[in-house]
Amino acid sequence: MVNANMLEVKDLHAYYGKSHVLQGVDFNVGRGEIVSLLGRNGVGRSTTCKAIMGLVAPHGTIHFDGESVAGLKSHQVARRGIGYVPEDRLIFSGLTTKENLEMGVKKVGAQARWTLDDAYRLFPRLAERADVKANLLSGGEQQMLTMCRTLMGDPKLIMIDEPTEGLAPQIVSQVGDFLLKIAEQGISVLLVEQRLSIAMRVSHRVHVMGHGRIVFEGTPADLEADDAVRREWLEV
Repeated sequence: MVNANMLEVKDLHAYYGKSHVLQGVDFNVGRGEIVSLLGRNGVGRSTTCKAIMGLVAPHGTIHFDGESVAGLKSHQVARRGIGYVPEDRLIFSGLTTKENLEMGVKKVGAQARWTLDDAYRLFPRLAERADVKANLLSGGEQQMLTMCRTLMGDPKLIMIDEPTEGLAPQIVSQVGDFLLKIAEQGISVLLVEQRLSIAMRVSHRVHVMGHGRIVFEGTPADLEADDAVRREWLEV
């Protein structure tokens, strides 16, 4: 059962130059909860993650684990316990799979909740490809690697931007299973996703964004029952 909120965002605004991208975003993510941000491209979903992470200047309130993180630098936000998997799968192409995973480690010994063995258990394919250079991995393998490397930093919450983009259906299903497994470990997940099917399968709650705001909040079942919201804000 989800209890206290891990992340609380209130009246969040963000700008690119003179463009007012986020126009008062409000939502929260509970401990061990998967919350999805849905919507068409360009509505501000990725910018929301970047504002939380300090990659875009945030204007508003961002509380993480009871502490204000609005305005902190991205490395300071990460040290508080927020992991971020960007859409462009930033890997170290010249390093092996194992070396990439080791680059993500922030804690060692008894303090570490995630080890190489944990990553390999979640995604056995990474163990098989441990000594392969990351640039030789498939798109799906690179996505697995990026997410597992972020987990090696021992986050309390992980933000994942479009993890299924360009992946085969079988790998999409594996990504969904991965998200459920990390939530079972008590890690909160903020998922930015274009595929409605995976978001509806794994999320505890979904938020639909439109024009820089949250225009719908509810359970997957609530969204499934609301044809008007899906037609206006999600369908192409």
